[in-house]
Amino acid sequence: MKIERLPVAPDLLGESPVWDPESGSLFWVDIVGRKVRRLHLASGKEETWSTPSLVGSIGLAPDGRLVMGLQDGFYLLQLATGAIEPIARLDSPHPHMRLNDGKTDRTGRFICGGMGLHGAPMGALHRLTAPGELETLATGIRISNAICFSPAGDRLYFADSLARKIMVHDYARDGTDVGAPRLFFDTESLGSAPDGATVDSDGHVWVALVEAGKIARLSPQGEVVAMLKVPVEFPTCPAFGGDAMDVLFVTSIRDSGSGRMVSSHPDAGVLLAISGLGVRGIADAHFEMT
Repeated sequence: MKIERLPVAPDLLGESPVWDPESGSLFWVDIVGRKVRRLHLASGKEETWSTPSLVGSIGLAPDGRLVMGLQDGFYLLQLATGAIEPIARLDSPHPHMRLNDGKTDRTGRFICGGMGLHGAPMGALHRLTAPGELETLATGIRISNAICFSPAGDRLYFADSLARKIMVHDYARDGTDVGAPRLFFDTESLGSAPDGATVDSDGHVWVALVEAGKIARLSPQGEVVAMLKVPVEFPTCPAFGGDAMDVLFVTSIRDSGSGRMVSSHPDAGVLLAISGLGVRGIADAHFEMT
């Protein structure tokens, strides 16, 4: 196994890494810096787009665009021009709430959860199925995280980080039903709240243990099968990418903006690439526009 720091400037609050196989690039966000970032791995070229409010998460979208969860709703970012257009705004968004973790499911719906900026249960779990079509799957969430899907797309993983429990839902690929949550894994035993997560091609969940400086690999049965110590204090979200989908990228925190997580570690906020794990990830679906 090899862990390396990628040659980009650190983030304040790095999150939501997404690999784009078509361009050979990694996208991610700096939430507090209000930036969407891209690194083309082969050339080392980096690009940045500014957002008008805090950007919690992103997903791939057709025609050179990204879907974004901002503070008050869902938007499309046109990469060529930087233009931002609304898709669906939240009803009466609270100034102390914003959208946070999000991912596309295996058929292209964007699932994104909200959070209270001070840990209040103001967030909801939303499913964006098409422009203007927004469903609410759960409410009363304090900090939404760990959203990811099984390889077959029939399981949705999700966590309210402050509860320190990853839950799993049976999930209908056609979007007709989301089952009741049941406990998948309690991260209290690992000394951390769960942060971002991803799933490998074998169905194992890789979750960032943001307070422990580790990434855990959990079997589909909810057992710890591997634990990686990473050289940052606060890792936030893993995602597989690279030409063979066998590199695990990990974002991290320098300053979360809330005062809860501020790191003086020399590598705080860096973007990591971990290779030699012997597993592969699954490319994300593009947001389905119709």
